[in-house]
Amino acid sequence: METCSCHKTKKRSEEEYKSLIHRLNRIEGQIRGIRGMVEKDAYCPDILVQVAAANAALNAFNKELLANHIRTCGAQDIRDGKDETIDELVATLQKLMK
Repeated sequence: METCSCHKTKKRSEEEYKSLIHRLNRIEGQIRGIRGMVEKDAYCPDILVQVAAANAALNAFNKELLANHIRTCGAQDIRDGKDETIDELVATLQKLMK
């Protein structure tokens, strides 16, 4: 669904929306917790473990979002013959794998 020639949007199901927002809220809490650890002079390895957990949570968010995108927008665009979608997916994967 395009809103203008330069920005795309996607209408998500209520289930997908709630799942993504739930993950983001948890990640936001983890980040606040890490900041609190720094403010309280926590031991570096303890902070690093929490940062690793936050990174894992962000990766899980990315996996869910990407899978939903491929199953919905990506698959439909490919069925509709929009080959540029494949290039977009490849570029996105390359950015995620840096």
